[in-house]
Amino acid sequence: MARAKKMVDRIKELMHKPERIRNIGIVAHIDHGKTTLTDNLLAGAGMISKELAGRQLFMDYDEEEQERGITINAANVSMVHEYEGEEYLINLIDTPGHVDFGGDVTRAMRAVDGVVVVVDAVEGAMPQTETVLRQALKENVKPVLFINKVDRLINELKVDPQTMQIRLGKVIDSVNKLVRAMSEEKYKAGWKMSAADGSVAFGSALYNWAISAASMKKNGIGFKEVIEYCKSGRMRELAEKCPLHEVINDMVIRFLPNPLDAQKERIPVIWRGDIDSSIGKAMMNCDPDAPIALMVTDISVDPHAGEIASGRLFSGTIKRGDELYISGTGKKNKVQQVGIYMGPAREEVEAIPAGNIVAVSGLKDAIVGSTVSSEPMEPFEAIRHVSEPVVTVAVEAKNMKDLPKLIEVLRQIAKEDPTLIVTINEETGEHLLAGMGELHLEVIGHKIERDKGVPITTSPPIVVYRETVTTKSGIIEGKSPNKHNRFYIEVEPLESGVLELIREGEIDMKMPEVERRQKFIDAGMDKEEAKGITHIYDSNVFVDMTKGVQHLRETLELVHQGFEEVMRGGPMSREPVRGVKAKLIDVKLHEDAVHRGPAQVIPAVRNALHAGILKANPTLLEPIQKVFIHVPQDQMSGAVRVIQGRRGVILSMSQEGDMSIIEAKAPVAELFGFAGDLRSATEGRAMWSTEFAGFEPVPPNLLPQVVRQIRQRKGLKLEVPSPSDFVEG
Repeated sequence: MARAKKMVDRIKELMHKPERIRNIGIVAHIDHGKTTLTDNLLAGAGMISKELAGRQLFMDYDEEEQERGITINAANVSMVHEYEGEEYLINLIDTPGHVDFGGDVTRAMRAVDGVVVVVDAVEGAMPQTETVLRQALKENVKPVLFINKVDRLINELKVDPQTMQIRLGKVIDSVNKLVRAMSEEKYKAGWKMSAADGSVAFGSALYNWAISAASMKKNGIGFKEVIEYCKSGRMRELAEKCPLHEVINDMVIRFLPNPLDAQKERIPVIWRGDIDSSIGKAMMNCDPDAPIALMVTDISVDPHAGEIASGRLFSGTIKRGDELYISGTGKKNKVQQVGIYMGPAREEVEAIPAGNIVAVSGLKDAIVGSTVSSEPMEPFEAIRHVSEPVVTVAVEAKNMKDLPKLIEVLRQIAKEDPTLIVTINEETGEHLLAGMGELHLEVIGHKIERDKGVPITTSPPIVVYRETVTTKSGIIEGKSPNKHNRFYIEVEPLESGVLELIREGEIDMKMPEVERRQKFIDAGMDKEEAKGITHIYDSNVFVDMTKGVQHLRETLELVHQGFEEVMRGGPMSREPVRGVKAKLIDVKLHEDAVHRGPAQVIPAVRNALHAGILKANPTLLEPIQKVFIHVPQDQMSGAVRVIQGRRGVILSMSQEGDMSIIEAKAPVAELFGFAGDLRSATEGRAMWSTEFAGFEPVPPNLLPQVVRQIRQRKGLKLEVPSPSDFVEG
């Protein structure tokens, strides 16, 4: 206890010295050893026992994480490390590696300035390694590399020193290749990782040792010595001479930026406001005496203190009693407690200055992604998730009396995890949860029952499709119920380049109009159309092509409402619409505002759009996942059979030693129960992982059957409506 107290006092002191702070994340593909590495770093800082390091998995403190042996939640911890006679504060976030929890990685990236990318020496860079690197570079977060499980190369694969160096060199090259492909500019500006300069370390998190160029100079232990220690089983001795925490933390302090340097690079990327304004300058300079600017990256519930919002403080000093604005709500919340994370425990402190990761209670209106400030300010860029929710389950309370509590719990869970979409249908009483995958929803279901105490039943998982169009509809006339207003609308597919920019968050309606228009034109849109864009909803755009129509300006908001309604659920199967461009060609409006209210305008626009979509050769898009399988050669045919039996397409196959590596893609709808089938087809010897790979059209021969199943499930008439059901002629 006294030791922890002393640690908190040292942390409190270092918090005020931003040049001595490092905010870092540990990121990797699943099972490459992030949490084991984090344990070692904590043991080195004296926060857990060295004997348990690597086995305790201190940061996986959630019951579910311990049962499944994977990290589900990003966990924060602050610790002190001494380097060259100076003490440094390292605020660390251990993130999940499973693709279903990738949202936590994306959010953690906003809070940190640097990451330690962990790669398994045997498996090398894997799909999720690429995903986490892409997320880091997009947020301007600098990487260093730790190649883990080097002991497996020596003891299991029995490689000689020369082969080992070649293999490790290949791993470094593959990671650098990814960095270069994602950002040539960063790669040239010194983000290339190299064993020679010390920005790459090698070791074994399980056995607590690591080496790097710097440590070799210090203690003379290189690869030759490491091989001798590993072969003779003297790992403990090696760990005493080359402690992992020392090598990794030294590398973090040498190569990853402090908040003073990092914020100058990062603020222009994550904030669209005026850099020369007072708040812009304060954030660029990490000024503790300026107004508060905090970005919330995580929300969790503490049974005693209630909701805890954690995030990165970019300017100002936050303390108890502060009244802060929450972006998008127009409300002020009062800070009740301010603290730092020590793994599962939270230590209360008086005040925390800019440049730190903070935990705050009392911000009841904040959600993940909120900008919290002492003065109204331009909010930070929204956090863009790599994947999309593609699997849905219906949730019901087992006991009717729990229904109000269930609704409350679902709202709370949606607040804690923004990658989860909760739809509460008041009419049908159905509660839908859309998540990243089967495992994501399973974990959420357990959380509702275990943590929130509401017994539930969940339906089998359902896939969420998207509706889209493949041709132009021609001009459709939509009349208002009173026949006094007419809207002439044309529907067509959105240019793929434009769709991509919207999906990646590169274009939105908040941008300056000239800049937005130019981006649309560069992405392949007609100049006149780009000028007329008045609304973007999800990944669809509304274009006003009319000229000088009287009263249209005050009616446009209602037109947009009708547009949004159809984009939320298209006419084929009431699934969300994607990649559609709706053009308003002409309008006839009644002189009198009374005759062009919501009850007249919205149905007219809605009917024209429904008919337009049905006339533009509509189809469904289904979510696709890439599947990566590592399997012994003699079991390969079993794995191929399973994937091909699920409408899967093999993209590539390669050999590494006696292992086959299969890369394939398959529809999410066909992957339910895949794990069990793959296990039995390969005698349980296959390792596999998936990655979201976007949407593709449902094969034409399956389309009628899929549409029918969706309509049946939703209680709609089985036959798809025709355009004449919505408009005359």
